Amino acid sequence: MLQQNIKYEESRDPDFARWATEQTGGENIRRCIQCGTCSATCPVSSYMDHTPRQLIHLAREGFKKEVLSSFTLWLCASCYSCRVDCPKDIHVTDFMYALKRRAMAERVYPKRFPIPVLAQEFSRMVQWFGRVNETIVAAVMFLRTDWFKLLGQTGLGLKLMRTGRLSVFPESIRGRSELQRMLKAAEASKEKEVASR
Repeated sequence: MLQQNIKYEESRDPDFARWATEQTGGENIRRCIQCGTCSATCPVSSYMDHTPRQLIHLAREGFKKEVLSSFTLWLCASCYSCRVDCPKDIHVTDFMYALKRRAMAERVYPKRFPIPVLAQEFSRMVQWFGRVNETIVAAVMFLRTDWFKLLGQTGLGLKLMRTGRLSVFPESIRGRSELQRMLKAAEASKEKEVASR
Protein backbone atom coordinates (compact mmCIF):
# COMPACT_ATOMS: atom_id res chain seq x y z
CA MET A 1 0.00 0.00 0.00
CA LEU A 2 1.33 3.42 -0.97
CA GLN A 3 1.93 5.62 2.03
CA GLN A 4 1.15 9.29 1.50
CA ASN A 5 2.94 11.99 3.45
CA ILE A 6 0.62 14.94 3.71
CA LYS A 7 2.31 18.33 4.07
CA TYR A 8 0.62 21.25 5.77
CA GLU A 9 1.02 24.99 5.23
CA GLU A 10 2.24 25.55 8.80
CA SER A 11 5.23 23.28 8.15
CA ARG A 12 6.52 25.57 5.39
CA ASP A 13 9.41 27.95 5.89
CA PRO A 14 9.10 30.76 3.32
CA ASP A 15 12.62 32.01 4.15
CA PHE A 16 14.05 28.61 3.27
CA ALA A 17 12.11 28.59 -0.02
CA ARG A 18 13.53 32.03 -0.82
CA TRP A 19 17.04 30.87 0.15
CA ALA A 20 16.70 27.82 -2.11
CA THR A 21 15.95 29.95 -5.16
CA GLU A 22 18.99 32.15 -4.45
CA GLN A 23 21.51 29.30 -4.41
CA THR A 24 23.74 28.21 -7.25
CA GLY A 25 21.68 25.59 -9.04
CA GLY A 26 18.46 26.72 -7.41
CA GLU A 27 17.87 29.79 -9.58
CA ASN A 28 15.55 27.86 -11.91
CA ILE A 29 13.74 25.54 -9.50
CA ARG A 30 10.57 27.61 -9.85
CA ARG A 31 10.59 26.63 -13.54
CA CYS A 32 10.56 22.90 -12.67
CA ILE A 33 7.58 21.21 -14.35
CA GLN A 34 7.92 18.06 -12.20
CA CYS A 35 8.40 15.87 -15.26
CA GLY A 36 10.55 13.39 -13.33
CA THR A 37 13.40 13.26 -15.86
CA CYS A 38 15.96 13.96 -13.12
CA SER A 39 14.64 11.08 -11.05
CA ALA A 40 14.45 8.75 -14.03
CA THR A 41 18.06 9.39 -15.07
CA CYS A 42 19.48 9.27 -11.54
CA PRO A 43 21.43 6.02 -11.06
CA VAL A 44 20.81 5.95 -7.31
CA SER A 45 17.25 7.31 -7.05
CA SER A 46 15.89 3.89 -6.07
CA TYR A 47 17.88 4.19 -2.81
CA MET A 48 16.72 7.72 -1.98
CA ASP A 49 13.99 8.62 0.47
CA HIS A 50 12.98 11.52 -1.80
CA THR A 51 13.75 11.46 -5.51
CA PRO A 52 15.48 14.56 -6.95
CA ARG A 53 12.12 15.70 -8.40
CA GLN A 54 10.46 15.42 -4.98
CA LEU A 55 13.34 17.17 -3.25
CA ILE A 56 13.17 20.12 -5.68
CA HIS A 57 9.44 20.42 -5.04
CA LEU A 58 9.88 20.26 -1.25
CA ALA A 59 12.68 22.86 -1.35
CA ARG A 60 10.87 25.38 -3.53
CA GLU A 61 7.79 25.11 -1.30
CA GLY A 62 9.87 25.65 1.86
CA PHE A 63 9.75 22.28 3.61
CA LYS A 64 13.15 22.83 5.19
CA LYS A 65 13.08 20.00 7.73
CA GLU A 66 12.22 17.33 5.14
CA VAL A 67 14.82 18.61 2.67
CA LEU A 68 17.79 19.02 5.00
CA SER A 69 17.18 15.73 6.85
CA SER A 70 16.77 13.75 3.61
CA PHE A 71 19.24 10.95 2.79
CA THR A 72 18.95 12.00 -0.86
CA LEU A 73 21.51 14.78 -0.34
CA TRP A 74 24.13 12.29 0.78
CA LEU A 75 23.40 9.67 -1.85
CA CYS A 76 23.74 11.98 -4.85
CA ALA A 77 26.59 10.57 -6.97
CA SER A 78 27.30 13.95 -8.64
CA CYS A 79 27.10 12.30 -12.06
CA TYR A 80 25.22 15.28 -13.58
CA SER A 81 22.73 13.05 -15.46
CA CYS A 82 19.87 15.07 -14.00
CA ARG A 83 21.38 18.36 -15.13
CA VAL A 84 22.18 17.14 -18.64
CA ASP A 85 18.66 15.82 -19.30
CA CYS A 86 16.60 18.51 -17.53
CA PRO A 87 14.30 20.21 -20.07
CA LYS A 88 14.21 23.39 -17.93
CA ASP A 89 18.00 23.64 -17.45
CA ILE A 90 17.85 23.22 -13.68
CA HIS A 91 21.30 22.57 -12.25
CA VAL A 92 20.15 19.84 -9.87
CA THR A 93 23.63 18.61 -8.90
CA ASP A 94 24.79 22.12 -7.99
CA PHE A 95 21.61 22.59 -5.98
CA MET A 96 22.30 19.33 -4.12
CA TYR A 97 25.73 20.71 -3.14
CA ALA A 98 24.10 23.89 -1.79
CA LEU A 99 21.66 21.80 0.24
CA LYS A 100 24.51 19.64 1.60
CA ARG A 101 26.40 22.74 2.70
CA ARG A 102 23.30 24.09 4.46
CA ALA A 103 22.63 20.75 6.16
CA MET A 104 26.24 20.62 7.38
CA ALA A 105 26.11 24.23 8.57
CA GLU A 106 22.95 23.49 10.55
CA ARG A 107 24.24 20.07 11.63
CA VAL A 108 21.16 18.38 10.22
CA TYR A 109 22.57 15.21 8.77
CA PRO A 110 22.45 11.56 9.78
CA LYS A 111 24.77 10.96 12.71
CA ARG A 112 27.58 8.49 12.07
CA PHE A 113 26.90 8.68 8.34
CA PRO A 114 30.30 8.79 6.60
CA ILE A 115 29.57 11.06 3.63
CA PRO A 116 29.04 14.39 5.49
CA VAL A 117 31.96 13.60 7.81
CA LEU A 118 34.16 12.85 4.80
CA ALA A 119 33.12 16.11 3.13
CA GLN A 120 33.91 18.14 6.26
CA GLU A 121 37.31 16.52 6.78
CA PHE A 122 38.23 16.85 3.10
CA SER A 123 37.37 20.56 3.14
CA ARG A 124 39.22 21.11 6.42
CA MET A 125 42.41 19.44 5.08
CA VAL A 126 42.34 21.56 1.90
CA GLN A 127 41.95 24.72 3.97
CA TRP A 128 44.81 23.78 6.31
CA PHE A 129 47.33 22.24 3.95
CA GLY A 130 46.15 22.95 0.40
CA ARG A 131 45.95 19.23 -0.33
CA VAL A 132 44.42 16.12 1.17
CA ASN A 133 46.15 13.33 3.07
CA GLU A 134 43.99 10.25 2.48
CA THR A 135 45.32 8.44 5.55
CA ILE A 136 44.28 11.19 7.93
CA VAL A 137 40.94 11.85 6.23
CA ALA A 138 40.03 8.14 6.26
CA ALA A 139 41.19 7.68 9.88
CA VAL A 140 39.20 10.68 11.11
CA MET A 141 36.13 9.56 9.12
CA PHE A 142 36.26 6.06 10.62
CA LEU A 143 36.89 7.41 14.14
CA ARG A 144 33.88 9.72 13.88
CA THR A 145 31.54 7.18 12.28
CA ASP A 146 32.52 3.58 13.06
CA TRP A 147 35.91 3.01 14.63
CA PHE A 148 35.47 -0.80 14.41
CA LYS A 149 35.79 -0.43 10.64
CA LEU A 150 39.08 1.41 11.16
CA LEU A 151 40.39 -1.61 13.02
CA GLY A 152 39.23 -3.84 10.15
CA GLN A 153 41.11 -1.69 7.60
CA THR A 154 44.40 -1.59 9.54
CA GLY A 155 45.98 -4.50 7.61
CA LEU A 156 45.20 -2.93 4.25
CA GLY A 157 46.45 0.45 5.47
CA LEU A 158 49.77 -1.00 6.58
CA LYS A 159 50.26 -2.76 3.23
CA LEU A 160 49.56 0.50 1.39
CA MET A 161 52.01 2.38 3.61
CA ARG A 162 54.74 -0.22 3.03
CA THR A 163 54.37 0.18 -0.73
CA GLY A 164 54.38 3.98 -0.49
CA ARG A 165 50.72 4.36 -1.50
CA LEU A 166 49.69 6.02 1.75
CA SER A 167 51.48 8.72 3.70
CA VAL A 168 51.07 9.20 7.42
CA PHE A 169 52.15 12.82 7.52
CA PRO A 170 50.28 15.60 5.69
CA GLU A 171 52.11 17.50 3.00
CA SER A 172 51.54 21.18 2.53
CA ILE A 173 51.61 23.30 -0.60
CA ARG A 174 53.74 26.39 -0.99
CA GLY A 175 51.71 29.55 -0.67
CA ARG A 176 49.23 28.09 1.80
CA SER A 177 48.41 31.54 3.22
CA GLU A 178 47.51 32.77 -0.29
CA LEU A 179 45.17 29.81 -0.76
CA GLN A 180 43.50 30.54 2.56
CA ARG A 181 43.05 34.19 1.57
CA MET A 182 41.50 33.11 -1.76
CA LEU A 183 39.11 30.73 -0.02
CA LYS A 184 38.06 33.44 2.45
CA ALA A 185 37.58 35.94 -0.40
CA ALA A 186 35.48 33.44 -2.35
CA GLU A 187 33.31 32.81 0.72
CA ALA A 188 32.91 36.55 1.37
CA SER A 189 32.02 37.12 -2.30
CA LYS A 190 29.39 34.36 -2.13
CA GLU A 191 27.87 35.85 1.04
CA LYS A 192 27.83 39.33 -0.53
CA GLU A 193 26.16 37.99 -3.69
CA VAL A 194 23.47 36.20 -1.66
CA ALA A 195 22.88 39.29 0.50
CA SER A 196 22.39 41.48 -2.60
CA ARG A 197 19.65 39.28 -4.07
